[in-house]
Amino acid sequence: MPLLALSESTLTLLVIVGVAVVVFLWVVAIYNQLVSLSQRFKNAFAQIDVQLKRRYDLIPNIVETAKGAMAHERETLEAVIKARNSAASAAATAAANPGDAAAIGSLGAAETALTQSLGRFFALAEAYPDLKANQNLLSVQEELTSTENKVAFARQAFNDSVTSYNTYRSTFPPILFAGTFGFQPASLLEFDDAAKIKEAPKVSF
Repeated sequence: MPLLALSESTLTLLVIVGVAVVVFLWVVAIYNQLVSLSQRFKNAFAQIDVQLKRRYDLIPNIVETAKGAMAHERETLEAVIKARNSAASAAATAAANPGDAAAIGSLGAAETALTQSLGRFFALAEAYPDLKANQNLLSVQEELTSTENKVAFARQAFNDSVTSYNTYRSTFPPILFAGTFGFQPASLLEFDDAAKIKEAPKVSF
């Protein structure tokens, strides 16, 4: 009888251990999926970061090319550089943690402000015939437009990855563990597309 009782106790213990192992593996699977999805949107942001840095490198060339002809537009030129520096700073902060919703929101606002400043600059440049026909400025403007298009594609990939992550994180049962594991909701990167730089005009001679 004691042997039978011992066998029942052992069986109960084995069942408990088995259930605990299954639950543990289940939680591990959820954790691993959260890690995979978060890494996916972080990697996607790295592609945005590459293009944004290229954009920030182009802007001083634009200002340098224009400042001779637009000496009376100093305030506009300074506004472009200030907006560029603010955007570069916001991008660096976001790159350090693409999962930080506040950092991503700040980057979106800074990029929108930069694009608006560039838009005002190019609108004023239309009043300077020599500048409008400046091949160096046209070349940089075309490259800037191309870079913006690449940013748009990279941003779409990032936002798709963020959406997949947020959707999984919000489902049951992952939502029960996400906060405990430190997986917070991520934010989409949104720019004001209406402020996009127009394509450089084609000049023929």
